[in-house]
Amino acid sequence: MSTRGKSINLFLMDGKANGRIKCTLANWTGVVYKIPRTELDKCRDREDLSQSGVYFLFGSDEDQESNMVYVGQAGVRKSGEGVLCRLLEHKRNQNKDYWTEAIVFTTSNNSFGPTEISYLEHRFCSMAIDANRYTVKNANEPSAGHITEEKQSELEEFIDYAKIVMGTLGHNIFESLTEKHDSDAQSKLENTDLQLFFSRKSRKSGLLIEARCIQTSEGFVVLKGSTIETIDSDAIPTTIKEKRKKVTIDKNGLLQENVLFRSPSYAAAFVIGGHVNGLTEWKTIDGKTLKELEAE
Repeated sequence: MSTRGKSINLFLMDGKANGRIKCTLANWTGVVYKIPRTELDKCRDREDLSQSGVYFLFGSDEDQESNMVYVGQAGVRKSGEGVLCRLLEHKRNQNKDYWTEAIVFTTSNNSFGPTEISYLEHRFCSMAIDANRYTVKNANEPSAGHITEEKQSELEEFIDYAKIVMGTLGHNIFESLTEKHDSDAQSKLENTDLQLFFSRKSRKSGLLIEARCIQTSEGFVVLKGSTIETIDSDAIPTTIKEKRKKVTIDKNGLLQENVLFRSPSYAAAFVIGGHVNGLTEWKTIDGKTLKELEAE
């Protein structure tokens, strides 16, 4: 059965792509706002932002060159203030100066109560941790609270739509690098679009370098469990050298996490610890190089 398309309405509230954006989908009660930190004050007249909601604060760690996110919830207060008021409090908090934009999930029919936002906060935070794309800044994982199976089913459907919208707004926070593929189980890799392998005996460390990679719509993912050269060559690209320092590789050279690269040559350079042509080094299981595949 073919996959059904989705129609998403993006309203540029300020008439520019880097301003505030309101997002809705047909037949979905969710309303989503993408708000730059500098534009929060302009949202004081938005009635739906005075409701309950779940929000994400996105930023980056410039030292580690990593993306960060904080997941929170906000209910309606006695003063009538809701999720926007909570965001303005975060803006004034000096301990949260890392974030540059917020994404807010609320509803068109004001249907979120304490139960709903607690469950959504819990699920969104857990999903972000599992995907391991962003550093999740929550000190403690939120509690799911007590929820009926009927309400859980309803909210899981809301989450399915929320994942689509979040990706559309530029954050793959819920999508693992290898999507449904488990790099620890070879049998689960058989259905990937393109599996690639790297194999070479290292003259530096004596290790047999054996790495696995899959090509996705984002680039090339070197998979957890690959054997990585532990010694850098003098000619290693600076960005790759820094990348090798930041990821987790055990003393035997086994990679402990999936790592994404935009080009096959950078993926291969990461594996071997030096300059290398990824188009000729990455091969299919039957020995065909990536260059040969692209030529076809």
